[in-house]
Amino acid sequence: MSYDFSTILEREGKDSIAADRIPIPGAAVRNGFSRIPMWIADMSFPTAPEILAAMHERLDFPSFGYYALPDAYYGSIIAWHRRRHGTEGLLPEHIGYENGVLGGVSTAIQMLSCPGEKLLLHSPTYVGFTHVLHDIGRVPVHSELKRDPEGIWRMDYADMEQKLREEKIHLAILCSPHNPCGRVWERWELEQAMELFRRYDVTVISDEIWSDIIMPGHTHIPTQNLSEDARNRTLSFYAPSKTFSLAGLVGSYHIVYDPALRDRLRRRSAMSHYNAGNVLSMHALIAAYDRAEGWADEMIRVVDENLRFTCAFINAHFPGVRVMRAEGTYMLFLDCADWLREHGDTLDALLRRGAEVGVLWQNGEDFLFPDSIRLNLALPRSLLEEALRRLQAYVFL
Repeated sequence: MSYDFSTILEREGKDSIAADRIPIPGAAVRNGFSRIPMWIADMSFPTAPEILAAMHERLDFPSFGYYALPDAYYGSIIAWHRRRHGTEGLLPEHIGYENGVLGGVSTAIQMLSCPGEKLLLHSPTYVGFTHVLHDIGRVPVHSELKRDPEGIWRMDYADMEQKLREEKIHLAILCSPHNPCGRVWERWELEQAMELFRRYDVTVISDEIWSDIIMPGHTHIPTQNLSEDARNRTLSFYAPSKTFSLAGLVGSYHIVYDPALRDRLRRRSAMSHYNAGNVLSMHALIAAYDRAEGWADEMIRVVDENLRFTCAFINAHFPGVRVMRAEGTYMLFLDCADWLREHGDTLDALLRRGAEVGVLWQNGEDFLFPDSIRLNLALPRSLLEEALRRLQAYVFL
């Protein structure tokens, strides 16, 4: 392996929410246990050295004045999407900077709907969507994903259609790949969803921030690449932040092909006068997309092995915990309902026992799914094995 995915970074006190905060209210890590961050969606890997080198090179020039996004920025994005996703016809005019994917989603919602208006989402639902909709006064309508006989999460198209029709919904948020379930939607699944959206005149906001972290054997299909209709009714949002562990730098972008939607989104984004990036973030994106593709490929192989190991461990040692091996993202979503019922236990107690022995994991009920837990597996294998050992010895009793 060419890159380092085994070094344990001591993240506490280093500007890390993941390591410095305990996500379980009232819980404290017991003496003798180190913290293993496995909750918020950032990595515990050192980022790609090509990105660090580009940032150091820029830091060597001692001036940081106002700047404009150069042609190289747009060229890097266009070439990345062509190589990774087979996207053709993407031009600089279709791309626009966003301070963050969630901020871009919020801007698009405000542009396309009125306070009190209803939007369709799938549940389990990414907690950021829930917070945004609450903050701006929109009403989420959740269509619950269903597990097929193999335990794979699937869209319920009959339920989606019923809600679109009865609630008179004309705006939907699509999470592709899905967070927290880890589904990489197949082409036929996306085509069936987009046909519903076409039939009911629904504009689609597609959050594709995880689109570059796809496990072997699966393929991400950009929503806009499905058809001409999908291309023109979808506003898609991307970032290098998940792929290269750059969330703290801030820097995302939208792709919008339809001129009217694009003009409206840019006008709405400009109204705050805050939607502007920083020069280091720009250099980080260019370096990531131009020079660090090999790092991303190795990271995916490491995460895939972590997923395989963790799912096998859970199936062997925690009977009653249901889990689908994620097809994309580095998150794993555990359904603990059967285990809790069989042991007469509660999710709160389970989460607290984990946090007390340093396994910092996330309450899946934040994603509107009961008795569930979200785990981040983008960490060195030695830490992962230690976390699972602690869960076996102290938590799943």
